[in-house]
Amino acid sequence: MEFDGEFELEDVPPEKAWVVLSDPIAVRNSLKGCQYITPMDDDFSYDDYEADEDAETLPDADPEAVAARAFVEGQEYAALMQVGVGSVKPRFETSVTIQERDEEEFIMTATGTGTASGSSFSMDSGMHIHPLEDGEGSRIEWWTEADISGRIAQLGSRVINPVANKIVNNFFSDIEKQMSDVDETDSGITDRIRGML
Repeated sequence: MEFDGEFELEDVPPEKAWVVLSDPIAVRNSLKGCQYITPMDDDFSYDDYEADEDAETLPDADPEAVAARAFVEGQEYAALMQVGVGSVKPRFETSVTIQERDEEEFIMTATGTGTASGSSFSMDSGMHIHPLEDGEGSRIEWWTEADISGRIAQLGSRVINPVANKIVNNFFSDIEKQMSDVDETDSGITDRIRGML
């Protein structure tokens, strides 16, 4: 299954959009049903990990803390999501590896695999943030290619696609609000963080 699209942020320049989309906590908070996104190692346990529910995001967070937890190229992350698909609400235990992070061109790509209630999936995804030609804003181009098998795949694209589209639309709507909040209060915070990344 393939999903792709574009999203425009009229007043948020690419540099600020990049910093917010580089923060696993900001991404987690904008993904409905996502309980955490965290670096993982060989001993990681989805059941035992306890997420920091109160971690602050920009503009309230400490810039050094945001820079320290930013996505890292080559790092593997654990993500736990629970999403209603048709009549089931599977718990997706997912591992995602950041394949590329180009801070000059604002490109990030990732691969991932996961399992949930008799189903499994693999995915390749990415985003590219472009400056808007007529203004200070950004155009975010995103794409995901996913292979799904098992019980969830049996539901078919008529059930899966609307759920995926709703998650994506909610995500970008929430991310836009976070970016607008940062833009309104930013006094060089995102530039400082970019310098630390």
